[in-house]
Amino acid sequence: MYIIYGIPNCDTVKKTITWLKQHAVVYEFYDYKKKGISPARLKSWSEQVGWETLLNKKGTTWRQLDTKIQSSITNEKAAIKLLAENTSAIKRPLIEKGDTVIIVGFDEDSYKNIFKK
Repeated sequence: MYIIYGIPNCDTVKKTITWLKQHAVVYEFYDYKKKGISPARLKSWSEQVGWETLLNKKGTTWRQLDTKIQSSITNEKAAIKLLAENTSAIKRPLIEKGDTVIIVGFDEDSYKNIFKK
């Protein structure tokens, strides 16, 4: 079963869920804004896709951070600490199956390849 990690009011997450429903992909949704996300899970994701991929520097949360905090995020440890404390700064959605990250973000062509029947 696929697990979609994200925030329900995020437009990209909404687009992903709509796409998955249209293509009859079975999934569970995990709202990390409400439930949080453990540093251990973030570390696992970072090891798979890189902390730079996980950190959403285009989002409002990142832009609202003090520039001193932004400039201090230069390695995995600092990024994981920030993401655990500010889950809205995690790029969305992240799709996982088992403990494997399948994809981060929404890209229709990639989804067609990943979720083809």
